[in-house]
Amino acid sequence: MSIMTLNVRVTGPLGDFVAANVGASGSYENVSEYVRDLIRKDMERAEQQQFERLKAELGAAFAAPDASYVPLTASEVIARNANRRSA
Repeated sequence: MSIMTLNVRVTGPLGDFVAANVGASGSYENVSEYVRDLIRKDMERAEQQQFERLKAELGAAFAAPDASYVPLTASEVIARNANRRSA
């Protein structure tokens, strides 16, 4: 686990928005707690996008007609994937 210290300057409307969400009047006790929550939510959003892409790929694969499937050996799959990475 790595530890990172961030220094961020937030001014104007962004600073006002953060101030409204932190402290006695906000949902968070301090700015660090607020930023950690934002990062967690962004991580969840990225994971959800990855899941949706996977779901779409699997949906397309399962919707393809059986005639479009070609049997491959493990070696052929590895070679095909290696070619895709180098392209």
